[in-house]
Amino acid sequence: MMNKYFYILLIGLISFNLTAQEKKSPYKTDFWKDGAWIAGSVGLNVLGVISIQNKANLSETELANLDGDDIWGINRGAVGNYSEKADELSYIPFYASFATPILMLLGEDERSNFGQISVMFVETMATTGAFFTITAGNVQKSRPLVYNETLPIEDRLDSDAQRSFFAGHTAATAAATFFTAKVFQDFNPESPAVPFVWAGAVAVPAYVGYLRTKAGKHFLTDNLIGFGIGAACGILVPEIHKIGNEKLDVYPTMNTNVMGTGIDTKGIGFNYSF
Repeated sequence: MMNKYFYILLIGLISFNLTAQEKKSPYKTDFWKDGAWIAGSVGLNVLGVISIQNKANLSETELANLDGDDIWGINRGAVGNYSEKADELSYIPFYASFATPILMLLGEDERSNFGQISVMFVETMATTGAFFTITAGNVQKSRPLVYNETLPIEDRLDSDAQRSFFAGHTAATAAATFFTAKVFQDFNPESPAVPFVWAGAVAVPAYVGYLRTKAGKHFLTDNLIGFGIGAACGILVPEIHKIGNEKLDVYPTMNTNVMGTGIDTKGIGFNYSF
């Protein structure tokens, strides 16, 4: 599966570079830079997923020490939430958001540069995924449902229930919808539809966040942070590729034993050349 994934990305990058700028585009992509960005961010996703898989379950002692009154006031309303229906329903707008870039095919210039748009979309989602998986794998925070004493104890102790921070579904949905809105505006700055596209970009991940909170998967602040990270990636990745913004660069980074401290770091680096 991973090999097929890279082959598809490679074909997309080659195809774009062979037909680059046949039609007007506000963006500029580079085979080597974008290829490195995708490979690096996918690599960080793999490391993040491994850390999630290796995450320990909550102990019964730790569970007994949890107290809903210790939760921030802004989050306390979600304590003990649990709804299988809301959980299942959240996947509909979540998966649907991944198809929003297809709307770009409706415009002639966007359609002619769809290979370029696809590369940026993959970068956006892979970067968002890297932020999420690395954080979820290394931050221990119990989901609201863990506080629900009517649920089986094994479900409350499971490691999957200990990654409330931050909301990955909300982040991914926001990344997809904000990316689509940003690209649409950059290709069609004078379009009267721009405000409505942005309104939809905000509404869909907000609805996903509401459902994830109702399902007992995340607290409000988890969703707000996920929304912010996804929205930032959805806007910044196309913005970095805009013609005239070549001095701004974003890249995946990983360091071991930083300055002899024994600390290892994984994340996304930003660089601006003056």
